[in-house]
Amino acid sequence: MDATLIYPHQLFAEHPAVEKGRVIYLIEDPLFFGNDPQWPCLIHQQKLLLHRASMKAYQAELHACGHEVIYVDCPCAEPVRSDVLLGKILPRAVKHLHLADPHDDLLSRRLQAWALRNKVNLQISPSPHFLSPPDFLELQLAGRKKPFMARFYEAQRKRMKVLVDENDGPLGGRWSFDEENRKKLPAKHQVVREPWCANGDLSEARAYVQRNFSHHLGTMDGFRWPVTRVDSLRWLVQFINERLDEFGIYEDAIAVRHTFLYHSAITPMLNIGLLDPRNVVAAVLARQAEVPMNSLEGFVRQVIGWREFLAGIYRFHGRAIRVRNFWGFTRSMPSCFYDGTSGIGPVDRVIRQVLAEGYCHHIERLMVLGNFFLLCRIKPDDVYRWFMEMFVDSYDWVMVPNVYGMSQFADGGTFTTKPYLSGSNYVKKMSDEPSGDWCAVWDGLFWIFIADHREFFLKNPRLSMMARTWDKQSLDKQVAHREAAEAFLARLDE
Repeated sequence: MDATLIYPHQLFAEHPAVEKGRVIYLIEDPLFFGNDPQWPCLIHQQKLLLHRASMKAYQAELHACGHEVIYVDCPCAEPVRSDVLLGKILPRAVKHLHLADPHDDLLSRRLQAWALRNKVNLQISPSPHFLSPPDFLELQLAGRKKPFMARFYEAQRKRMKVLVDENDGPLGGRWSFDEENRKKLPAKHQVVREPWCANGDLSEARAYVQRNFSHHLGTMDGFRWPVTRVDSLRWLVQFINERLDEFGIYEDAIAVRHTFLYHSAITPMLNIGLLDPRNVVAAVLARQAEVPMNSLEGFVRQVIGWREFLAGIYRFHGRAIRVRNFWGFTRSMPSCFYDGTSGIGPVDRVIRQVLAEGYCHHIERLMVLGNFFLLCRIKPDDVYRWFMEMFVDSYDWVMVPNVYGMSQFADGGTFTTKPYLSGSNYVKKMSDEPSGDWCAVWDGLFWIFIADHREFFLKNPRLSMMARTWDKQSLDKQVAHREAAEAFLARLDE
């Protein structure tokens, strides 16, 4: 007997493992719902609502196409691992299992081990989740001593014939227009309406989450995310029509009163298969003649560059990255970073926003949250868990390279050349965040981080100026920085 397995992040329109006459098991695996006994997480309630509602809609979609679907609820009363769950739900007659590549290391290993133990043939098809062929990824990321996103992105553009001329040169004369995409939002700028999906009846999914996961982080109030393919496409079209033009120039801007600004916010739907990256790129490129190049290129870089690059980093380097702690940090994640009560204005504001929405844009993730967690010297495993719990678009393949590699530099530089850290000036420069006592704390943490890791900064040509600037500060200023930082860190440890 043959069967197909589909997991919460694999709701593809054309699923490679779906075939007429083959029963489908649509599984709420505990790894995706937070109650895996090995990796328990208090996953945001909006993400759980998104999963439940989208999976139920997908079940109806499959039924309408004539498929037999067995829906497997998350085992809440008695949490079990993915492989144990398979043993409970699959008949002994099943000898051939078909699925799309999960692109989740732990889930993949569990499935393979279970299949081997039970003498079941596992047929894993390439996933439509990503754009890059395996041989291209291996050439670009596995076979290089140090993979770089810029090199990968250039090769990807040439391979896909995206925004290149007849000689494979970049349209507009540059591969990246990132330097043009760092404008602060003007004080009186009128931001367009925020994206919102008027979903149909979500009462079943809401009741399910409330009944089983009410103790999890965040709230279901104000849920705005599409849960069907049609609504996800409408969301994408709204972005292209209303926000894409100014996406580039304000890509890095931070605004106190605006969550989405000109960002697409498509990752929750893209990361569960309701949107196909090929269709996303095609829809954006269809507006090529009308959209400013810095916006067009900036968005394309996010989808075919960063997203594909980090997925490849996860595939080839993820296991090594996730066990590293380059700085040797030992501080646990304090509770104030779960409820937004740290007293640091920008950090608390973004945390409260994430609790409400399950979302903030990439600069807030990297340069507010990740930056500050790094300066507070939080254990990278705790930072990883925090991001996995708090965001509607978080998955292992997303957060392993983003946390251990990008924001925390815990891997020591597998694919980056420096940690992303700054003082309060960067936040003030890119936002309308008012100054306050938080600035002295942030700057104190920043400067003593440099002082305590002075040799590292001196050896890095891109960072050595920071160490020399610290050396030039007066003793009184250095003492003030250390006192402000250590007083704050002591409060975190209480």
